[in-house]
Amino acid sequence: MDEHDIDAYINQSYQIIESNPQMDEENTKVKLIQPFLELLGWDLYSSEVVLEYTVPMASGNTRVDYALMLGDSPVVFVEAKPIHATLTDTELRQLRSYMRQELAVDWGILTNGESFEVLTKDRHQNGVKEMSVLTFNLDDLRIDPSFLSLLSKESIHSGKSDEVAEQIGRTNQAIQDVKTNEDQLTESIVASIESTVGDLPIDLTQQSREFVQNLVTLLHDQRRFVSHTTPSSESPILVSQSYDEDSTDSVGNLPASYDGDSHTINTGFEGYVIRFSDGAVVPDSESEPHTKQNMNMTAAVDYLITKYALTEQIEIPYFPSNARKNCLINTEPLHPNGDEMRGAYELVDGHYLHTALSTSGKQNNLRDLVDNIDMEIEFLGDW
Repeated sequence: MDEHDIDAYINQSYQIIESNPQMDEENTKVKLIQPFLELLGWDLYSSEVVLEYTVPMASGNTRVDYALMLGDSPVVFVEAKPIHATLTDTELRQLRSYMRQELAVDWGILTNGESFEVLTKDRHQNGVKEMSVLTFNLDDLRIDPSFLSLLSKESIHSGKSDEVAEQIGRTNQAIQDVKTNEDQLTESIVASIESTVGDLPIDLTQQSREFVQNLVTLLHDQRRFVSHTTPSSESPILVSQSYDEDSTDSVGNLPASYDGDSHTINTGFEGYVIRFSDGAVVPDSESEPHTKQNMNMTAAVDYLITKYALTEQIEIPYFPSNARKNCLINTEPLHPNGDEMRGAYELVDGHYLHTALSTSGKQNNLRDLVDNIDMEIEFLGDW
């Protein structure tokens, strides 16, 4: 994929958007989305691109805006929205439902011509689950265009894209297995260390449990490739990175830059920044970066309560999946056994949040919370 062609496409798209920011859906398709498909190598004037492809649904037939074909079978669905529209969970659920009806469709793209979200099928779950793996906008393409090859005709036809999806699926299964067997893994580590070196002057069980939980964090990192590929990469790769603890799944518009060290990514964010898959960032652009992790942790939970009524969707007191004694959220600054909730911060709705946790503990518990509302989260800047 030629970088000059990508630059020309980005510049042309911005010129079109600036001249007509309220374009309707049809104009958005013709002027922004169809050039994007051509950039990926798909021939709009051949049988490999079908417009208004009919998808059978339980309630009757519906149509998806574009189907990218391999022979007679669709392999990618593209759902278009007008440039002024925000991509929402409603549209994502709609695209997921379309993909579910066609067994051969492993990839889906939701776009308004400026922002893009990519779905793929995870066949390692019980049943097939459509998951979001990539979110980017035109600015991200200018920074690192290499991940476009994931959706190119060449990658789809050669099976390279399927290899990426397979790796994501295996990693998801590993994350699930580690979480499910956390107690057993912790006990095995403790037993192995004690049999080798004997008693140690530390809480070996707690340290072993944190090791297992950190393994989940590393697997999350391994699964993500958005803005974590080096400029020399020819195709998307799944790598772990170390700008200190975590960065998540392919969400939002990450202005990352490669700094020349194969193990370090400069995200361009300062402070303890948290970003959600709906594009929200804590703290927002009008706020000063917080100097304490627990302040941003609290602000992030406040956002989930305000925007998604989080505490109405979970049982209070709320115990994360990895908790055995201390709850994460309660109606008072106490744990259910009566112990004081150390590092308790009052939330926007009057509940209390337990923040006296390690860095990985804060990250894992926030991930646990967003799982309740089918979202993703990433940690940027000083994390």
